[in-house]
Amino acid sequence: MQTGSCLCGAVAFTIDGELSPPSACHCGQCRKQSGHYWSSTVTHQDNLSFTASDTLRWFRASDIARRGFCSDCGSFLFWQHNDEDTISISMGAFDTPTGLNLARHIFVADKGDYYDITDDLPQRAQ
Repeated sequence: MQTGSCLCGAVAFTIDGELSPPSACHCGQCRKQSGHYWSSTVTHQDNLSFTASDTLRWFRASDIARRGFCSDCGSFLFWQHNDEDTISISMGAFDTPTGLNLARHIFVADKGDYYDITDDLPQRAQ
């Protein structure tokens, strides 16, 4: 079981189930919302439960998905596709240790011009 929360603790959660190897998303929306690229893992939505969620809010940056964040501290925590029963969870929100390692970079065609990807992990343009 994994636990995590936003910066202020007003949104807190547990994951009781499998987590995918994390991805680093370099798309423009993730960069703008997180301030850099966003690293996340994926699990089935039924594996996620909340111990606190009064300040959890959802924002639709596109027609295909929603992004969950804390309305008090602003932490960007979740990304969920409309047509899937999975949810992406910010790696930065987890309590450590997670036991997970970054597996890939996605949307590298959109990455910021101010940094380079210098590891040997697979990179997908989209």
